[in-house]
Order: sequence, then C-alpha cells, then structure tokens
Amino acid sequence: MGERVERQHVLGVHGIRQGRTSQRELTKDWTEALERGVGGLRSTADSQDRPPAVPAVEVPHWTALLAQKTGSLSGGDLVPTDLTPFTADEEAFVSQALDDLLTSEERAYAARTDPTTLGLPKLWPASVTRIAMAYDRRKPGGAVAKLIGALREVHLYLTRSDLAAQVRAHVTEAASEHTSVLIGHSLGSVIAYDLIRRGEIAAPGAAGAALHTFVTCGSPLAIPTVRRGLAVPDGEAMALPPHIRWVNVFDPGDVITGGAGLAAAAPAVLDVHVDNGRIDPHAATRYLRTVPVARAVTGTWT
Repeated sequence: MGERVERQHVLGVHGIRQGRTSQRELTKDWTEALERGVGGLRSTADSQDRPPAVPAVEVPHWTALLAQKTGSLSGGDLVPTDLTPFTADEEAFVSQALDDLLTSEERAYAARTDPTTLGLPKLWPASVTRIAMAYDRRKPGGAVAKLIGALREVHLYLTRSDLAAQVRAHVTEAASEHTSVLIGHSLGSVIAYDLIRRGEIAAPGAAGAALHTFVTCGSPLAIPTVRRGLAVPDGEAMALPPHIRWVNVFDPGDVITGGAGLAAAAPAVLDVHVDNGRIDPHAATRYLRTVPVARAVTGTWT
C-alpha cells in the first residue's frame, strides 16, 4: 500500500444546471458520493494499515451567488437554452468545438448535409446543425444536444469576465489554509483550472496555499476550442505548479469530455478511465464515488 496522508479538506467546484439546489445539498451529495468511494478503499485495506479517512468537503454554490446578483450561468436569465438564439461568437465557438471532435469522414458528411433535415433543434444555426448531425451519427440519443448545452455555458464563462470573476471569488472564499484537494466537475473543472492558472488559489500568499492535488471529472478541457478560450494556444501544454498532482477522471462514454482524456494537452496529468454506466455517465456523483477519485482525495496510491 502506498503512502497515506492525514485527513484532507476538499474544495469542490460544481458544474452547470445547479440552480435548483443549494450549498448544503451539494456538499451533502458530494460528501456521500466520496464516502461511498472511500468506503470501497476501506474494504480492500490491509487490516494492519489504518483505513483512509473520509475527507471533509465543501462545495460553494456559485450559481446561487450569480442568481442573486446579476443572473446565472446555470439557472437564471443568462443561461442559454435550445430556445435562446445563438450570438455570432457563440455560434463560432460551438461550431469549432464540435469540429474538434469530428473525424475527416464526419467532416465530409457535415459539409454535404442539409441543415433543414428534421431531428435536431431548429434554433441552432446551420453551421452548428451540420456538425451536430455528423456527431449525432456517432453518438445518437440526444448526446450532441447535451454537449452543445454544456459548450454554450462554457462559452458564457469564458466570455463574461465580470461573471467569471465573481464565480472565482466565491469559490476562493471557501478555501482555507487547510484546503489540500480541489475537485472540479464539468464546467467546474474549467473554473478550477482557471483559478490555479491565474494564481488565485494554491499560489504563495493566495487562498488554498496548501493545495497539493487537483482532480478533474467529466472535463471539457480535452476539447481544444475550450483550451483556446482559456488562452492556451494549440500545441502549448496546460501546466500546474510542480507541487500539485493532477488526476483527470473520465468516462469515454461521457460526451462532455469528447470521449478523451487530458494527457495529450497536459503531459503531467494522470488520466484514469472509469465506467459510470450508460444512464448518466456525466453525473458528478457517479464520478465522485469512483476508486480513482477516492485515492486522490485520501492520498492513497497503489
């Protein structure tokens, strides 16, 4: 059995569609999911070893903050839906992000596709619809609509600097000198990486200076267009301070990840595949109860 560390304080950054919950409920749900994962480690621990401790968890509800002040990235007037027309910038962002995921054959199919074909939301621009129809052939059943919804909210975070700054400040307010593990799920992984990249957390003199582990789950950071939105040019590696271990947990069936890990974009990252089942492989609680996340938050490695 590998090295164990003392009880961790875990700071979580939630993703989209959390407008109808609360910080209390989020923290409860994340804690229960992590307890389930850590419980699996306990069941396999050597009887002579001390079992890993269940981490203390806090998940600040940044959606509520924005809903009170200026609208919300996830549940207020600003949130884009299938009924919300695309802006030109949003159309370009979503089209390019989807194109990042296509094969050459799928791009050829998209080029010759009639965007008026029935089956996808009619308020999508033609450029988005063509590419979405090509991707839908590979991942049928509404997966592409879920991906487009997530990309629109990522775009909102990346382009509304005023809202993004409020989100980051709200998250860092929940960090303490004991915060050692940062977990970001979905859009939360983009926010969390942005916090570290900007030195707003885990930097000397900043909140969370004791942070040593960063966990991303169901992250869209694997999509090049999303990284460009964070000012990470193509070919440039995403990097963290050398003392922070980065573990990326993804289900290849999770459409929000583009079905890929982050090792190609961040050579120091540890990519770990998991199987979250077919019903909702992107769900935060499904990721949080996995063994790789349990090992990350308890500092237990084999």
